[in-house]
Amino acid sequence: MRDVLDELLRTWRAGEQAGLATVTATWSSAPRQPGAAMLVGADGTATGSVSGGCVEGAVYELCREAAESGEPRTTRFGITDDDAFEVGLPCGGTIELFVERAGFPELPLLADEVAAGRPVALLTCVEGPPGQVGGHLVVTPDGRHGSLGGDRIDDAATDDGRGLLAAGRTGLLHYGPDGQRRGSGLTVLVTSFAPAARMLVFGATDHAAAVARIGAFLGYRVTVCDARPVFATARRFPEADEVVVDWPHRYLRAESEAGRLDARTVVCVLTHDPKFDVPVLEVALTLPVAYVGAMGSRRTHDDRLKRLRETGLGPAEIARLSSPIGLDLGARTPEETAVSVAAEIVAVRWSGSGERLTATSGPIHADH
Repeated sequence: MRDVLDELLRTWRAGEQAGLATVTATWSSAPRQPGAAMLVGADGTATGSVSGGCVEGAVYELCREAAESGEPRTTRFGITDDDAFEVGLPCGGTIELFVERAGFPELPLLADEVAAGRPVALLTCVEGPPGQVGGHLVVTPDGRHGSLGGDRIDDAATDDGRGLLAAGRTGLLHYGPDGQRRGSGLTVLVTSFAPAARMLVFGATDHAAAVARIGAFLGYRVTVCDARPVFATARRFPEADEVVVDWPHRYLRAESEAGRLDARTVVCVLTHDPKFDVPVLEVALTLPVAYVGAMGSRRTHDDRLKRLRETGLGPAEIARLSSPIGLDLGARTPEETAVSVAAEIVAVRWSGSGERLTATSGPIHADH
């Protein structure tokens, strides 16, 4: 929904009747994940996507209907549905969507929190009694605004929604009619707007500039850090969100102690110098981050492992290191190497094999 939020806020403030479709669940190889949204404005303009093109035409009409009638509904498209063959879902997946008239009183607060980079979640009742379906609750780490229909469901959904928000996840919660956690009949979609995951790039090199560019493209908040002020400049790294002049290991330890790293953080060590990369890797490999990679030749890698063992790191910690960094793409240039690094990060995130898809069989997207 992040892609349509600005336009959603504009249409709501203008008093226009717009329709909003949000993906609530997917099965098999559906092209978009829960939380993806499409907004159809009063003038017929569509913003966003729910299927990458497969069912957009049918969803467009559903959004127009919801905008006019104000009646929310849940619909599903997939290869087992008769409609799927008419609208075309060639990927073979199934998507479920909640379609509603766009806008609710808490929308400006939601937009402000997202714009400020603060964690916030939108909770929407997508299944339940007619009076509750379409209810919205905006939840922050220390507050909530709106209602899903009663104190009990609001209390339960707030607690559970904060759990999903802390993990940066979007998903469905199921309750009884009165908010009972072991019940059924009432379903709430939690759309999490967590701050962007961080990519820390150590080493102010040409390869670091390319990795910073592709990291920003992937949606990471990118920090480039190097102890040499002549190289670590914002002018050399325009795509980075920040450029820090500091010793890498000292900066990384301070960020960890300040609580500014999480399980989505990726660390790329591109320094090519043991006096920089060994100390920062000694810190990084003890942190609960998603990925730690280091650039270097096979000889550099062997020497690095020897030095890391001498610091006292054990086999389990050293096994977390991706070195030499990246997938084997035959990369030569800094830009090609950055693609290799990004490919490995994506593969680690989603448990991909790194094989060519033409050489594999079975589902393209792993279930998570």
